[in-house]
Amino acid sequence: AVDESELLTVPDGWKEPAFTREDNPKGLLEESSFATLFPKYREAYLKECWPLVQKALGEHYVNAALDLIEGSMTVTTTKKTFDPYAIIRARDLIKLLARSVPFEQVFRILQDDVACDIIKIGSLVRKRETFIKRRARLLGPKGSTLKALELLTNCYIMVQGNTVSALGPFSGLKEVRKVVLDTMKNIHPIYNIKTLMIKRELAKDPELRTQSWERFLPKFKRKNLKKRKEPKKKNTKKEYTPFPPPQPESQIDKELASGEYFLKERQKKRKQMEEIKAKQADAIKRRQEERNKAFIPPKEKPVMKTKKASTEKKIDIEAIKEKVKNAKKKKLGALPEEEVKLKMAADEKKKKKK
Repeated sequence: AVDESELLTVPDGWKEPAFTREDNPKGLLEESSFATLFPKYREAYLKECWPLVQKALGEHYVNAALDLIEGSMTVTTTKKTFDPYAIIRARDLIKLLARSVPFEQVFRILQDDVACDIIKIGSLVRKRETFIKRRARLLGPKGSTLKALELLTNCYIMVQGNTVSALGPFSGLKEVRKVVLDTMKNIHPIYNIKTLMIKRELAKDPELRTQSWERFLPKFKRKNLKKRKEPKKKNTKKEYTPFPPPQPESQIDKELASGEYFLKERQKKRKQMEEIKAKQADAIKRRQEERNKAFIPPKEKPVMKTKKASTEKKIDIEAIKEKVKNAKKKKLGALPEEEVKLKMAADEKKKKKK
């Protein structure tokens, strides 16, 4: 008896056997070819690394041609080609080379357990400024966010222009696509990176393989949601009626309703003149009121009365008299009597001691 959970999981270290000539000894019936264009600035690099490209593809019996006049790369199968999927890998290889991915990473696409994904992000955001900010958010400060994503997914990621090129295992490419698309939808990549870190730790535990990981994964909620601005003019739909709208009244209908239609020409002119004179009189009256505003004096502020300082002060006559007496007793520059007596006593004591 074999446990069902063991059948659902792939054993550690298992790899699919490589496709050899014995699997397809007769080769391919038709010749297949793919071509792709490359930008002008990639021409110098492609000329340098093209011998290495031909050598790598030659091991799988696929020819590669570089046309510098048209600016294109072409790959074709040969009579010796036995792997039908080799031409698809060669097509992906020249696509990645045109997307500024270096050859040191590109030649890994020829391996069985490596695939590539080119994610188009140019049309996901309307405004160019917003697109540049979100693309920079994917890179992070000094490329730290992109490096963390590469370590967690085991993929090589290249952000170039309006596309993101990823190269690595299938499981990692799926996560890379999710993170890139979420970033373009204004979800910060740090949330997805945290989730990937938790999943990486959970995958190490063999007991949790068959269990759901929902309880371990963080659930992020948007806190700062801006309410949608309501329009100033709300267009309310009118109720549908099968009948057409009523016709607007003509000038004759209005005159008939007011009775002007039956007046004579003189009476009509007189009425018009009276209306004109009434309007002129109103205009003159308004103009005169505006002119008279300049002659209206402004309201003056009430003057605050200051309290008069009390001039009457009580004068102490007796105190002044005492000061005058004391001043008379003192001589100019002389010491007071008490100080003189103390000085005389001190001099007598010094003489006795001698």
